[in-house]
Amino acid sequence: MKAIAVVPAKKEVRLIDHEEPRLVTPTQVKLRILDVGVCGTDKEICAFDYGTPPSGSEWLVIGHESLGQVVEVGRGVSRLRIGDLVVPTVRRACTHAHCRACRSGRQDFCLTGDFTERGIKGQHGFMTEWVVDDESFMNVVPSGLRDVGVLVEPLTIAEKALLQLRRAQKRLPWMTSLEEGEPIGRGQKAVVLGAGPVGILGAMALVVAGFETIVYSRDPAPNKKSTLLESIGVGYVSSETTTVDQLAEKVGNIDLVYEAVGASRIAFDVMRALGTNGAFVFTGVPGRKAPVEVDTDLIMRNLVLKNQMVFGTVNAGRDGFEAAIADLATFVTRWPAAVRSLITGRFPIEAHRDLLLGRAGGIKNVISMKASA
Repeated sequence: MKAIAVVPAKKEVRLIDHEEPRLVTPTQVKLRILDVGVCGTDKEICAFDYGTPPSGSEWLVIGHESLGQVVEVGRGVSRLRIGDLVVPTVRRACTHAHCRACRSGRQDFCLTGDFTERGIKGQHGFMTEWVVDDESFMNVVPSGLRDVGVLVEPLTIAEKALLQLRRAQKRLPWMTSLEEGEPIGRGQKAVVLGAGPVGILGAMALVVAGFETIVYSRDPAPNKKSTLLESIGVGYVSSETTTVDQLAEKVGNIDLVYEAVGASRIAFDVMRALGTNGAFVFTGVPGRKAPVEVDTDLIMRNLVLKNQMVFGTVNAGRDGFEAAIADLATFVTRWPAAVRSLITGRFPIEAHRDLLLGRAGGIKNVISMKASA
């Protein structure tokens, strides 16, 4: 079968003929991969910044944002049926008995760092025609989300952040009585850093969660992203025309900053504008660049005197995937045109080099797999 792989030892990115997988345990399912999103992580792996093939393999099949359809199930499978649409989780547990996170099924909080991740670290990914994996890693997507289901995995980043925020902000006395399902952001203001797919999806999730939301990004408005955001009631402010101090004056007390840009300089500059009792969420992983000057005294004073909170979030467990699927359905109901416009285009597997190594524009490019019968 066809697959897109990197060969780190030779620094090659190529279309390969990869062995078609088969069921080997009763709880496995076989998927026909429909769509695979191309993201910054894939491009960084193709630049050989990281990416680890499975043990014994010279290549790593990449791709972790996927949508597949079940075509075969093992005799022990109970939740899935042939024809179901599914999005698999990405991370797999480490094997250490002392890792409480992995042993409790929350490998997204792995304590050892010895987890594997499909398409990233130690396991082949989804940028191929067929995949076999255990039923426990599958998340069912309603058929009505077929055209946008590939957005589930990148949306889980925001959903995990919101799940953690709901628990953490119960530190505030007036939040302790928050009912399950009640919008956590009602009456609060959020700033999203970055207008890429993770930022835009995060902004949508924040609106659904009740936040008055503004995206702070580089390109001056109007542009395609600012127009999309404004169509769903999200403000857009350009960092090229508005300083952080001016942003803070415009917004008022910033209750939440959701970082989705992966640039430490702008992130820490905005951190100093975080409001009283506010929370700052990091999702980006910047590459190693020159040191950035930071006013650590100011940040520390604000954290203490303003009761602020900072945390990072990576990967997601089943609860994050379930929340993403539910919210994506809400997005489609509320903003059908905006959600579908996030996917710039679908391309055949043969176009992978332009998407992964070139300068393909747009918001989210998708490789549409044409599996053979």
